[in-house]
Amino acid sequence: MTNQQHLIRDLVIRIFATNGALVDTGNALVRPLGLTTAWWQVLGALGYAPVALPVSHIARNMGLTRQAVQRVVELLAERGFVTLETNPHHQRARLVVLTAAGRAALAAAERAVVAVDQVALDRIGAERVAAAIAVLDELRAVLDQGLNAPADTGGASTL
Repeated sequence: MTNQQHLIRDLVIRIFATNGALVDTGNALVRPLGLTTAWWQVLGALGYAPVALPVSHIARNMGLTRQAVQRVVELLAERGFVTLETNPHHQRARLVVLTAAGRAALAAAERAVVAVDQVALDRIGAERVAAAIAVLDELRAVLDQGLNAPADTGGASTL
């Protein structure tokens, strides 16, 4: 592995560590609201989507397993944060829809994180945050392409 290839490995390791810190911080911020980071993720995926989504689309958009999202959706439905509605495009894949309580829970979670967001923005700067978003989007595209590319690498991994 070259020094430049080590940069990608270092980036990936830091993403894993950052994800852990995001989950821990998220849990601490939304626990008083009766939420978890996983619940907040699903509420956010629904709140920022232009249309209602089935579980499989939420999972794909968030990089999670369908089973994990299904379990969270069931818990959110039990608490009245989401409802499941008929999907006109697919009989079995029902649409997950935020309720008024779900929208209120998402808004409360967003308020809980405002101070942390501002500290991060002040420290990192808007331009660097935008650049990080672009890098992460491109890295995800590379990974998605690598997983879907034909296995013609002479035995070497495409990733």
